[in-house]
Amino acid sequence: MKFAVLYSKKDEAGMNIAECLSRYYLPQVKLIKLNEETINSENADKDIVEIRFMDFIIFASKHQSKEKVPSLSLHAPGNWRNADFGGKPGKVCKTSAKMLKFLFQKLSDNAKKMLESPESAGGSAHNITLEVTHHGPLIENIPCCFIEIGSEENAWKNKNLGEIIAKTISDFQEFQEWKNKEENKKIKTGIAIGGPHYAPNFSKIQLSKMSNIAISHIIPEYALPLSENMLKEAIGKTSEHTDFILLDWKGCGNAESRQNIMKLCEKTGIPVVRTEKVKK
Repeated sequence: MKFAVLYSKKDEAGMNIAECLSRYYLPQVKLIKLNEETINSENADKDIVEIRFMDFIIFASKHQSKEKVPSLSLHAPGNWRNADFGGKPGKVCKTSAKMLKFLFQKLSDNAKKMLESPESAGGSAHNITLEVTHHGPLIENIPCCFIEIGSEENAWKNKNLGEIIAKTISDFQEFQEWKNKEENKKIKTGIAIGGPHYAPNFSKIQLSKMSNIAISHIIPEYALPLSENMLKEAIGKTSEHTDFILLDWKGCGNAESRQNIMKLCEKTGIPVVRTEKVKK
């Protein structure tokens, strides 16, 4: 499998990850520095010749939050409504549920092994989390994701955190072997709806080996009400067949919102499963 890692020269976390990654032997990987911010690198899959025939794109970057919680996070890019931070309104990127599951499990495993203590590299426990689908750029032809260090300058520059993500990206070379294992051939794939930005219920499912479910795009509660276009984008921009629509039921808004969600999901003919019914 061939994949590319894109990072911005304007992004301290991306530069940190790239520096750590440069020490690995990655013959199948293109490491590409961007002049612009990653969220604004529209159509990179078309404009950058070296990556046109890649199987996957990883954007290595920083994560910012008002709370400045130390974190390592993973998510698919795209916009359910407005495009305030790159991309296009109502358009999400192509991604792969199984690739996201593999990367998130590796990110979690590597963080546990490589952080000397829960309080390492930032003074408080690190949050290893999925984020919902959000921000640009728009990449339509090649599956992609963002992997990020959060959430402030000291963390972005921290070599220990950069090394955790670099190791995770290096491990991605093993994806095809992992995918072909008998137990992983049984993994079903789903899109997800509901819950907060740092999707705790979907994170648990993505990490779980008992659930046998891989998640691609996540539509959060704050992006509701759900529309047919959102469902079409989430399903159509997932590389694998969608076996389930997962609902974080308590995070699906009020009664009217939930009724609308169920009505639209039923139109797809895809089974709906609530997160509380999934083994974690």
